[in-house]
Amino acid sequence: MTPHARLVVTQPAVTLDVTLEVAPGEVVALLGPNGAGKTTALRPLAGLTALSQGEIVFDGRPLHTLSAESRPVGMVFQDYLLFPHLTALDSVAFGPRCHGVPKAEARRAAAALLERVGLADRAAAKPRQLSGGQAQRVALARALAVQPELLLDEPLAALDAHTRLEIRSQLRRHLADFDGATVLVTHDPLDAMVLADRQIVIENGAIVQQGTPAEVARRPRTDYVARLVGLNLYRGTADGARVKVGEVLLHTSQRVDGPAFVAFPPAAVALSRTRPDGSPRHLWQAASTASNGTATTSASTSTARSPCSPTSPPPPSPT
Repeated sequence: MTPHARLVVTQPAVTLDVTLEVAPGEVVALLGPNGAGKTTALRPLAGLTALSQGEIVFDGRPLHTLSAESRPVGMVFQDYLLFPHLTALDSVAFGPRCHGVPKAEARRAAAALLERVGLADRAAAKPRQLSGGQAQRVALARALAVQPELLLDEPLAALDAHTRLEIRSQLRRHLADFDGATVLVTHDPLDAMVLADRQIVIENGAIVQQGTPAEVARRPRTDYVARLVGLNLYRGTADGARVKVGEVLLHTSQRVDGPAFVAFPPAAVALSRTRPDGSPRHLWQAASTASNGTATTSASTSTARSPCSPTSPPPPSPT
């Protein structure tokens, strides 16, 4: 019952080439900078974009040959795309009706789903009568109504900060009770941390890192991931418990050999005009052009990360 997909989509801006497997009940978040290919990966799964190459297989049968309406997939869009002429109840019942479920049975299932998302009293409301948070919950109930694999494309992006907090908490509870596979696209690291069991980072159409939220945060593989989790990331060469980054030599608690990452939070670095008190692990004397003098730079923590490719780009400028 685990969906498997090899997705190759060639577009003018990016060529996507990724392989996805999502276990039943698992929530996988796709993260990456703008234009990386996150939504491009989601659309072929829903049948909204044709594959250039690859396949989508679910329960041993190919899905990529089926039309969008024939796939057991529900999708929640960033702007919800509710039917303007249908009530909330009829919107949620629409999917089952398209799959041949009798009207009365479909409406009973839709009413149960609206009650589950806390909107039983808004069943007769049309989209213009719903708040943003309510519309998001109707869109989620509509996607769940066909008992599908679930796709979420930036589902919280259009909400204000207060509503986003409330809906994120509710969505986490709904996903915890959902037996199908879920793929979530988001730019927000907090959404990914709260909602996802596993994160996949896509850059330039390819997967550059994946793992649990804790694993990705602890061992960032690219500058984008480091910025996402609030770390400075540098690449250097390790020799035992020492890592050389440019002209700077760092001493680490881990023994690593060869190309390595060094990551530390900005708060671990301090500037002082005199030698600092305490016991910082690293001290350097640096010229300060702003004050026409010198300053001492100290770092209290610095951790060597696992080896990276010897062809990695040079380290970024300090921030």
